[in-house]
Amino acid sequence: MNPSFNNRPRPGFNRGGRFQDQTRVNDRIRSPKVRVIDGATNQQLGVLPTGQAVRMAKERGMDLVEISASADPPVCKIVDYGKYKYEQEKKKKESAKAQKGGKLKELKFRVGIDPHDYLIKIAHGEEFLSEGNKVRVQLQFKGRQMAHQEIGFQLARRIREDLLTMGHVDQDPKMAGRNINMQISPLPEKQRQRKFANFKHGKFLDPEEEDNTHEEHHEDDHAHDEVEGSNGDAPTGEAPAPAPAPKQNGTKAKPRLVIDPSNVDSA
Repeated sequence: MNPSFNNRPRPGFNRGGRFQDQTRVNDRIRSPKVRVIDGATNQQLGVLPTGQAVRMAKERGMDLVEISASADPPVCKIVDYGKYKYEQEKKKKESAKAQKGGKLKELKFRVGIDPHDYLIKIAHGEEFLSEGNKVRVQLQFKGRQMAHQEIGFQLARRIREDLLTMGHVDQDPKMAGRNINMQISPLPEKQRQRKFANFKHGKFLDPEEEDNTHEEHHEDDHAHDEVEGSNGDAPTGEAPAPAPAPKQNGTKAKPRLVIDPSNVDSA
């Protein structure tokens, strides 16, 4: 036996031991016969010997790629292997992206919730669903409110209707202890329509009104800057204000003794 034979890497692995592509192409196809499909027209060319199918693919400047090894005989396709591999990777990424779920967010409501607080929470629920997250709604009962469970189910139906354009209900409202639970999943991105996107600062804002609000804030900031500028240095041409006199300490200064030379007797 050739001693270098054992040093050859196994098919599908490189020398570093990392996994490589296992797709059988051209001469790597082991089955003596294969079912051939033309990749350009998706037309079946029938069952052919593997060697003949490989020659047919090479004559067209293509590759014979095994796409179903478990079939009898295996199914192969005449395609450009590089393009085929790129399309398979692209489909794999799109499938993984579609299956990747968002986080589970939670919204808690009181049965006697204030209408203003209700709108704030619904706006948050729309935001969660717009980001692709699931939302679990929990309605909480307190004290004697348990005697009127129908009010809680009415509130749950209202929540479901308000979020109907953003998600669909996976779990219908169900009583669990002192709570009513419901779960909502987001709709496909193209089907989502927000109804409470303009609910800000405790009220619904029109786009024009929101632009006016930004302009008012800008004018206020400009006026504030002018006031700060007027409190700075004095304009040119005017005398600067005199500096304030230094403060004196609490102790009085002692008077200095002045001697007149004419009054002093000569020695």
